[in-house]
Amino acid sequence: MASSPTSGILSTVTSPLRNTSTPQSRSKDRFERYAQRQPDGEVALTESAFVDAITPEGEDYHKIKREQYAILFFVADRRRRGTVNFQDWMAFENLLAKPDAEYDIAFRLFDLDGTGTVSYDTFQKVFSGKQGGEGIPFNWNCDWATLYVGASKSRHGLDYTQFSQMLRGLTGERVRQAFHFFDKNRDGFIQPEEFQKIVVETAKHKLSDHLLENLHTIGNITRGAKITYSDVRAFQNIVREMDMVGVIVRNATGRSSDGKITKEEFMEEAARVTSFSLFTPHEVNILFHFAGLDSEAGRLSYNDFQKVLDPSWREPFRVAEDAAARAAQLAKAAAARTTNYLAEVLEGVYHFSLGAAAGAFGATVVYPIDLVKTRMQNQRSSVVGQLMYLNSIDCFKKVVRNEGARGLYRGLLPQLVVNTVLSHILIMGCCSRKGHQTDSQRSRSFKSPKEREWIARLPMGTSRGRISWRLPSGIVALHFHS
Repeated sequence: MASSPTSGILSTVTSPLRNTSTPQSRSKDRFERYAQRQPDGEVALTESAFVDAITPEGEDYHKIKREQYAILFFVADRRRRGTVNFQDWMAFENLLAKPDAEYDIAFRLFDLDGTGTVSYDTFQKVFSGKQGGEGIPFNWNCDWATLYVGASKSRHGLDYTQFSQMLRGLTGERVRQAFHFFDKNRDGFIQPEEFQKIVVETAKHKLSDHLLENLHTIGNITRGAKITYSDVRAFQNIVREMDMVGVIVRNATGRSSDGKITKEEFMEEAARVTSFSLFTPHEVNILFHFAGLDSEAGRLSYNDFQKVLDPSWREPFRVAEDAAARAAQLAKAAAARTTNYLAEVLEGVYHFSLGAAAGAFGATVVYPIDLVKTRMQNQRSSVVGQLMYLNSIDCFKKVVRNEGARGLYRGLLPQLVVNTVLSHILIMGCCSRKGHQTDSQRSRSFKSPKEREWIARLPMGTSRGRISWRLPSGIVALHFHS
């Protein structure tokens, strides 16, 4: 399949979803975990939610950025509404399970109008757009393209079978044109660094980091320091037949007594597995060169070949570095959560202090008035028709004369406790409501800010009054009043 950011995403996204194939209920659970109710009432996935669903957090996406998987949203969004409902989601997962999923998904990406055919102009436009403006130039009016779609004056569209065949051969044509681009002198040679650029642009997602970092060493197995076109094609054939290489290596190392093989044993097993010579001696030399960079012996184990065969293979120290980086991120996130918790605690202490100060101040100011009111209500006399206090002012004077100014504040301490707690409840309730309710919720519920403020205070004030009547400290203060 053609090597591009598009094909790279296709070749990697199918693997995790196939390996974790689950019943329909599991698929539905994953959809419901990320889906949201849309303004029209439909439960569906937005583009960002779709990416979260197909590329879970914590997975390794070191070759392809996680955001690039959003390109598949266009395939899943069959209705072109900007959302993916449950039926679209199930159809997409069924598509991924098909044997030709990579080609089928690629065709749907290029078939913008859903007509079942892809025009050559659309093919060129979409592919160039996915590649970006940078990189090695490609001539879309070459003879190779003419063989598939005809000359410029009589070009025809591509159906699915024609499209898939053209896409399969595209990588080879890109490699040929890239070699021609770097061969400025037309002597049939390019530099190792130029060879590395060709491989990175055409097959980066298929290769391990070990292989990508050592591409320039291919000059060590050639007759000169420069790279020929045969070297480039031999390397491309190895990459294209990587799955078959894995089968041959697995069988050959399994037959070996020490689990290691030579070049000759590899070729013998290849001849046994296939009915014709699949690999040339030069291709085998290139394979053993990259697999044996860290081994001085000519016999290589299956683990040595994994450095070449497994695109996700990474150097142990790089794995450790990534693990350390992820651990640092988790620690930073944990520290942020701790900081937020401490901030909430401090904010609660601050609100409690405000409530305590406000309650204490209010209770101290009105306490003499409250005491006079209570004395007037509870006054008793031994003579019928004669009262102890004539009015509130007379009560106030007699309390000061008989008990002193401190008598006006008898039982203040229990009342301070009551008002401190209740004022804290009132302030915290209002702040909590304002903090948890969004602006849109407020605007939908109540029209004016003053109305919203009174509605927020009403349940808090009601709770405050109910609690105050049931606190023992209120009864103690009442006895002091009397």
